[in-house]
This record gives sequence, structure tokens and C-alpha cells, in this order.
Amino acid sequence: MAMPKERFFLILISFSSLIYPSQSRLSYNYYSKSCPNFNKIIQETVTSKQITSPSTAAGTLRLFFHDCLPNGCDASILISSTPFNSAERDADINLSLPGDAFDLVTRAKTALELSCPNTVSCADILTIATRDLVTMVGGPYYNVLLGRKDYRISKSSYVEGNLPRPTMPMSKIISLFAVKGFSVQEMVALSGAHTIGFSHCKEFKSYLYNDTHYNQRFVQALRNACADYPKNPTLSVFNDIMTPNNFDNKYFDNLGKGLGLLESDHGLYNNPMTNPFVEIYAKDEKKFFQDFARAMEKLSVYGIKTGRRGEIRRSIDDGLAKISAPAHLQLLSPLNVDGFKPRHGARKPSLVNNKGTAIGISAVLFLSICVF
Repeated sequence: MAMPKERFFLILISFSSLIYPSQSRLSYNYYSKSCPNFNKIIQETVTSKQITSPSTAAGTLRLFFHDCLPNGCDASILISSTPFNSAERDADINLSLPGDAFDLVTRAKTALELSCPNTVSCADILTIATRDLVTMVGGPYYNVLLGRKDYRISKSSYVEGNLPRPTMPMSKIISLFAVKGFSVQEMVALSGAHTIGFSHCKEFKSYLYNDTHYNQRFVQALRNACADYPKNPTLSVFNDIMTPNNFDNKYFDNLGKGLGLLESDHGLYNNPMTNPFVEIYAKDEKKFFQDFARAMEKLSVYGIKTGRRGEIRRSIDDGLAKISAPAHLQLLSPLNVDGFKPRHGARKPSLVNNKGTAIGISAVLFLSICVF
């Protein structure tokens, strides 16, 4: 006997709910009744923080990645260690996560608790704040499902091997994303997040003397800029030296000119599996934005916790001061470099110290390079 179409359709819906039980509980208007001022509070907090500290966008985007990739977008990165447990934020790769991002989530959570207590999760705050900041600095808008819960468990042992390192071979990075269900194209698109932000000299200094993939003038400038790194480990360089504060496709264009900063950047350009997508994104910003938006929508629901698998924290964590940007961080930027002017006018970022107080950059070193 043939099954009625209506019954078959209902079975399909039920089956899909079993496959994706967590995602099925999310919605775009999750807080429309329980916290009607949710969007307004997030937008006001994000705007205020980004204007005060322009490095917030890059820092929050990085925090979001480091939260989601190891075991899902569940705000477990925000939990502090205790004498009995080493949390994710104390894994060595997370020790340099910027304080501005933590401060942003704290401000938003505080405001939301005053407006609608015990309602909005830290995981949702971090996810939607990341989207709003990406858009604010010129990147694409993408939809964000809401209704995540905060995870109760955070262990530093979960991190190792679940986050890409700049020294990893590209084949290993591809495998890392593949295990989590992301294609090569999605991985390359997500790597475009390096169009904003900076990296410490320690992440690439060892390659400055034996890597032939660098533009020669660029590598010499990097050697000079990082010469004092042993004395000042906070020295850093913008990932995209051309438009460091703008979310655009210039990062991919730089790779073909030898202006990639990290070894993984060079790997993207030189690996035959990733190079075709790098070339496409370097020529077509619209295509990059479309693919980045889709990949971020997919990442934002990876490993989420809903229902009894999570909770709504009353505060992001008591140990916020543990992770913050160094008070004397120095950024190497293209500002005022002879020979070219950065598009749209790059701005000096500001940071927060270990008390969450806004501070200025103590010094900015400049790269004297020519752009080809």
C-alpha cells in the first residue's frame, strides 16, 4: 500500500529533527518575546566597544573561532581554570587571545542580565557579536540562529589538535577541518578572516631566514621589525599589511605577491587543493563574501548545546583578567609608509590591559616596503 504524501512528509520532518536535534531548537527570533531588547543591546554594546577599541572586531572573530572549532560554539572558551581543572582558555594556543573580546562579551552580558535576567547565553552573545563586528568593518552580513546554551565543561586538553596552528602543513589543516565536516573551499573562505587582526613575531620569525615564499623586500622589513622580539615578545604584525582594519579580499591578493605573513598563509597559496580558491577570492570579493558568510553560518551551529546539555550563565566567568592583551603590545603597520597609502585609511588599534581598561598602543613600528 502506498504511503500518503502528507504522512511521508511528516516522517521526513521527524527524521531530520533526530539527525539535527540541537539545530532544530534554534530560531532567528529566539529572544523576541523573552528579551525584546536583545538586538538593540547587542548593537549598542558592539558599536561602542569597536569605536573605543578598533582591534575588537579581529579579537572577537578569533575568540569565536577558538571557541567553536574544538568542541562547538558553546562559550566554553570563557570559563576560567580552577585548582582542579585547566580550562580551554589556558591552553597555550589560547593564552594570547585578546582581552577586548572578553570585555565585549562581559559588557553585553551585564547589560542583558539587567534587561532580561538568566535568559541570553554567552554563546549566543559571542556568535551574534562576531557577525555584527564583521559587518561593521566591511565584511558580509549573514544570518545567525539563536538559542544556544553555555556548556558547563571546559578542558585545555580538548584544544590541542583541534585548532589550526600557523606552523601546520596545509594537508593537516585540511584534514582538521574535514573531520569537522568542512570542505576545502569552506576552510579557505574561513581563512579569509586573516584579512583583519595581527600575529606575534614568534609565530613566523623562524621562517624569515629560510622561506623563499616571501617577497624579498617584505621579508627584510619583517626581519628588521622583529629583531627585538627576544627582548619584547609582544611585537606583532598585521596579518594584512595593506588594509588591516578592513574586512575585504586583500588578504588573498597579498598571498600571490609574497606578502603572506604566516607559514599557513603561504601554504594556502602553494597547496594545489587550496590555491584555486585563493585565486578566485583574490579576483572576486563578492564570491569570497558569499562563501565566507555561508561557512560562518555553518560554523556557528557546529557542536552547539541546547536543552539540558547546557545552561544560561549569569556571568561569562569570574576570572576574566587571566587573558588580556599585553599592555605594551607593538603593532607593525603600513601607516605612513613611503610609496603607498592604505585603502580607506588604516587606524591604530587600541587594546585593554589586564584590568579590562582601555589603553593606547605604546609604539607603532612601520614596515618600509614597496607594494607590487
